[in-house]
Amino acid sequence: MDTVDKLNNVILFDGECNFCDHSVQFIIKRDAQALYKFASIQSDIGQQLMKIYNVPDRIDSVILIRNEKYYVKSSAALRICTGLNGGWKLLYYLIIVPRILRDMVYDILARNRYKWFGKKDSCMLPSPDIRKRFLG
Repeated sequence: MDTVDKLNNVILFDGECNFCDHSVQFIIKRDAQALYKFASIQSDIGQQLMKIYNVPDRIDSVILIRNEKYYVKSSAALRICTGLNGGWKLLYYLIIVPRILRDMVYDILARNRYKWFGKKDSCMLPSPDIRKRFLG
């Protein structure tokens, strides 16, 4: 894809993580304007986007690519909320909490996500409307 470097509002997620999969489904259901596109970090396009935006390999987080920048951990999650319907937008105001505190909570969840929620053995088969929102 030659326009991969021009993508905006792309969410990169751990494609093996049940919690991450449920999070993607949660976002899709609340993103009425289909603002977000998705790619797993493990996919070729996910790896290509990480390289283009200079995301360090050691990042173990959801990644939001928006306006030529990338956001990780709680900063990504809170920015994602701004595109969701309803009161979810209000969560963005938690951005005033110091990032180090927000990310400590995020890191606890991230470290334990496989233990608490498990890993996927297979991928869901999305409807054609939803499938076009997945890159790669």
